[in-house]
Amino acid sequence: MENIMKKGRLLIMFLVLLWITGIANAANGEKKESVLGPGDTLKIFVFGQPDMTTEVKVSEAGNITFPLLGEIFVDGLTPSEMERKIVKLLESKDILRKPQVNIITASLQSQMVSVLGYVRNQGRYPIEGKRRLTEILAMAGGIIPDGAEQITLIRSNGSKYVKDVIDVLEMIRSGDLNRDLNIRSDDLVYVERAPRFYIYGEVQRAGVYKLERNMTVMQALSVGGGLTQRGTERGLRIQRRGEGGNLQILTVKSSDLVEPDDVIYIKESLF
Repeated sequence: MENIMKKGRLLIMFLVLLWITGIANAANGEKKESVLGPGDTLKIFVFGQPDMTTEVKVSEAGNITFPLLGEIFVDGLTPSEMERKIVKLLESKDILRKPQVNIITASLQSQMVSVLGYVRNQGRYPIEGKRRLTEILAMAGGIIPDGAEQITLIRSNGSKYVKDVIDVLEMIRSGDLNRDLNIRSDDLVYVERAPRFYIYGEVQRAGVYKLERNMTVMQALSVGGGLTQRGTERGLRIQRRGEGGNLQILTVKSSDLVEPDDVIYIKESLF
């Protein structure tokens, strides 16, 4: 009688476990399973075999140690594939007949992406299933006001690293989410500082400001609060670095576009 009650409790626990796993899978929809790797922590349940229920950590060599089976190589497998592998091993070694194995990932330390630069919370974030670039940025708290609208994605492509620049603002404006790339483990997402310009001379608020897209000299002056009573728009000058790094002093009109790191100088009126 006691054994029947014990098996009944185990059955209930196993069914509850399957129900929780089913809810998680339903919530994830068609989310792709993550592959396992070193550092991942797993909880393994074998129905009717409490002695085999265990929590393991994937070693640097990609192995786990499982009761009666010893070391099992799991690096690169999904949890479902690992379940099937353990089932086959238990059957092939005549340890159990038709075992029911369920695996839950307690933590996925092997599937991480680095987010650096001008985001609210820099750091490494886990990738569970399929994650897009915008989701990773949201996990990092989003881009701060000083951050650029272009995101740099660096990832390994075999023996070399590939750099890709994604214009997030343009992607959102156009509604073309083809550039909202799927992020892979060990990717590096970097948000650069937004381009800036400098303004000094006879303006209300001289200083350093964020350069907006297609900003004209007139718009830049308005950001600086406009001219002082002694300022004049005649003879507007910009200091700009040329392609060779040489400093150029240009005479510009109020309708000309401002470029990154330009220095706008407002002269004093002589009259």
